[in-house]
Amino acid sequence: MPMRRVLAALAMAVVLAGCREVRVNQVRSGTTPVVGPREVVVVRDRHTLEALGIAAQPDFRHEFAVVLLMGPHKETGWSQIVESIRANTDRVRIVAFERAPLDGGEPAPKEYRTYTIWIVPNAVYRSGAHVDVVSPSGDAVTSTTLR
Repeated sequence: MPMRRVLAALAMAVVLAGCREVRVNQVRSGTTPVVGPREVVVVRDRHTLEALGIAAQPDFRHEFAVVLLMGPHKETGWSQIVESIRANTDRVRIVAFERAPLDGGEPAPKEYRTYTIWIVPNAVYRSGAHVDVVSPSGDAVTSTTLR
């Protein structure tokens, strides 16, 4: 009987190790009137998300949000492009940049920042993990550490 339990525990460990794929949902990209520097923000509550000027509805009991903010801009038409996201247990690397408006843009009535928001399951939250955002050429854009 004890050998069956050991084998069952080993089988369960193998099955769970195979379930490491994590679904990250990129909710949207857009603009926010809340100005500030380039930053990547880990959001764990609705109040912080509202303070960033972003209207999204994550279920904070089971997930958290990661918001990449770039800018600020004085001309309309700027947008974010995310080329890739690579992650391991202690680091997330996002390759992203902003694209200028093709027509040069118009003067914006108010400064704004572009954003991209991802919704991530709480199961992958690791305190101490680094989130680095770099340009396609490898230059640092911004970073944060999960607390």
